[in-house]
Amino acid sequence: MWGAEGAALEIAMRGVFDLPKTSAQAWTVGAKIYWDSANGLATTTASGNSLIGTALAAAANPSATGRVRLNGVTV
Repeated sequence: MWGAEGAALEIAMRGVFDLPKTSAQAWTVGAKIYWDSANGLATTTASGNSLIGTALAAAANPSATGRVRLNGVTV
C-alpha cells in the first residue's frame, strides 16, 4: 500500500510476513527474496529487483504467498 505524497506512512522493515509472490516460482527455505516493484510481488529473481530478505518456509509452484523474513533494507 502506498501513502499519499507528503503524508506519514508507517511501514515495517524487519520481521516475518506472508507476502504476495510470483505464483510460478517454487521457493526453498533460505532463498534470497527480492521485491519486484513493477508487479508488487516478492520474487527470487534478482535482476532489476531489490533484495528484501530470505524465505522462511518453502512455497510451492503455484502459490500466491510466501513467508519472508525482512532484512531491514528499504526498497
